[in-house]
Amino acid sequence: QVQLVESGGGLVQAGGSLRLSCTASGHTFRNYAMGWFRQAPGKGREYVAGISWSGGSTYYADSVKGRFTISRDSAKNAVYLQMNSLKPEDTAVYYCAADLTDLVPAPDYWGQGTQVTVSS
Repeated sequence: QVQLVESGGGLVQAGGSLRLSCTASGHTFRNYAMGWFRQAPGKGREYVAGISWSGGSTYYADSVKGRFTISRDSAKNAVYLQMNSLKPEDTAVYYCAADLTDLVPAPDYWGQGTQVTVSS
């Protein structure tokens, strides 16, 4: 059974940092693009950051550029999202995702999500 499991969410004050982790099991994602989406209350799901299977190419939404950094450890079947200078508008459920080709429009695999809440 393929699973993506996120961790690292929580409550943080504006300006603070969090590091999200996503660990895959049941399948090796070494050749998969991996990334992070988020969904705030009452809003659609937003593609936040992505990383190619090699780690050589990354994508960031304009809203997080310069503040978030995505990385991966293929040996550990894991992907990370370092979030700095957090803002209240970053509050959302963050989802890990993986796809063999492209994370958009719809990844092959999703995690269950982890809540990030940024207080002002």
